[in-house]
Amino acid sequence: MPDETDRKMIEILRILADQNKVLGAKTIAEELKRKGYNLGERAVRYHMRILDEKGFTERIGYAGREITEKGLKELEKGLIYDQVDFAFSKFEGRIYQTSLNPRNGEGAVIVNTSGFIYDEKVIRIIKEVFKKGIAVSPYVKFSDINQENENASNGKEVRLDTICGTTIDGMLLNEGIPVIPQYGGLVDVEEYVPTRFTELISYKKTSMTPLEAFTAKGMTSVLNVAREGTGTIPANFRIIPAAARKKAVSFFGELQKIGISGLLKIGESGESVLGVPVEDDMVGVAITGGIAPLCAAKEAGCSVDIKLAENIMEFKDMERIIAAKPVLKTSAPETSKKVKFLLSKAWNLIYNVDVDIESQKGNVIVNVSYVNNDDLDDALEIVNDVFSSRPEYCTSKFYKTLPHIDEKKTGIATVCSFTVDGILTKNDILTTPRYGGVLEIEEKNPRFVELTAYSGSSLDPHEIYISKNMTSVLDTLNGTGRILASLREIPYLARPDAVDLLEKIEETGFSILKIGEPSELIYNAKIERYHVGIVTPGGLNPIAAIMEEEIPVEVKAVETLMNLEDMEEF
Repeated sequence: MPDETDRKMIEILRILADQNKVLGAKTIAEELKRKGYNLGERAVRYHMRILDEKGFTERIGYAGREITEKGLKELEKGLIYDQVDFAFSKFEGRIYQTSLNPRNGEGAVIVNTSGFIYDEKVIRIIKEVFKKGIAVSPYVKFSDINQENENASNGKEVRLDTICGTTIDGMLLNEGIPVIPQYGGLVDVEEYVPTRFTELISYKKTSMTPLEAFTAKGMTSVLNVAREGTGTIPANFRIIPAAARKKAVSFFGELQKIGISGLLKIGESGESVLGVPVEDDMVGVAITGGIAPLCAAKEAGCSVDIKLAENIMEFKDMERIIAAKPVLKTSAPETSKKVKFLLSKAWNLIYNVDVDIESQKGNVIVNVSYVNNDDLDDALEIVNDVFSSRPEYCTSKFYKTLPHIDEKKTGIATVCSFTVDGILTKNDILTTPRYGGVLEIEEKNPRFVELTAYSGSSLDPHEIYISKNMTSVLDTLNGTGRILASLREIPYLARPDAVDLLEKIEETGFSILKIGEPSELIYNAKIERYHVGIVTPGGLNPIAAIMEEEIPVEVKAVETLMNLEDMEEF
């Protein structure tokens, strides 16, 4: 069971971080009560003393405490099971706080907060995108982060608040229209017409905001859409009752009058929207991501720190950055192409795993990642270093180089951790892949610091973590760092047989990081009751190490099947 004391301390840190000022025990106790924790002032002081001792908070005279830099870092890691649940609840809370009235333009909106060094190039690019209407609204707010922080060449550090698409969810709710946020993702645009979602991540069961996952350079091409009409933009997806569709259509018309838009498509009852299936009696609604202009700046090589749904702000305090003339057209009729979710592909590959542990023959699932031939020798040397120094952080010791259709590239195949699910399944042990994550390696207590559910995702979370430079596999060669790892669950009654089987797997060159006890937290990740968690290292850890050395890699996870006897050992 989760440690309730840890949870309370995390909430205290979160309160201090959110309010960003010195708070006394009385104020903290009141805020905790609002969150469902009935802690008196004396109990709060007790918890605060512990936080002081850990260096997470600092006492400021008699005024109270403030959170320290160390406390902010701890909050980022937090209790990962708490972070996974909190990410979606944060959005729900922001939706509730939205109060903008489309008829008079008064009330609060949700804003994304981005920081960058003021530069005319950044401003020019984001204005270009806002002008084309590839955003939720052209209304923004600029603020100096530190008026004394001057950079001789580029100017001062500024914060830019832009309206988040989740604001529309809050406004729909204020109109009495129930709304269910479902996914953040990427939408392909062809000749200014949105065609379909190509990638999706569910809002539920992830420690990372879904659209945040797609802000890495190279994942979007917003600037190309603004200039040429073709490319990929961030977008989010929600559903509403079919009975409310007529009112919603009218409502979107009212939104345009006050400068809020971003609607890509609203479907009919039970109709797929941009390739996303919708159940009967519900209607899908796709809206441009409010971070699109900032993604364009990142595409152009600008350094921008993007935070989604970060704050609430009065709409009247924002100003129009530029007059917008939307260029995106009403989306074309639905095609037969649907979003391909990761687990659908994975389960079919899992079914076909038939490797025999003793003979080391048969099919395993592999990831295949591609490097330029000029970098191949260096890449393989890095892979070898990881395999030989930290074999426990690799799914298996087997690999293979493969040709690419482009003769200038070569593929490196590594065994995918879903192979373990295939082996368990073939031995009559029901397994459910739950999360891909980032595991922080510490001397005493390794712990997950990021988790994203496989269910509801079109991408392997490990691909996202690599693209956002969230690993430090090479650091683990010296003892600490961050690696990719995956978590699956099995019924607790199957644990004895699973332990025996996984011990045999390890003897033949596969790696298992940990097998938990029934319902036990495993590396700080929560397991369903009457289940056991099994953690394996990610098969892409050697590939992540290549990326850490700034060697370009095209990463492809959960790619295909390969006979183990055709692979080589390091």
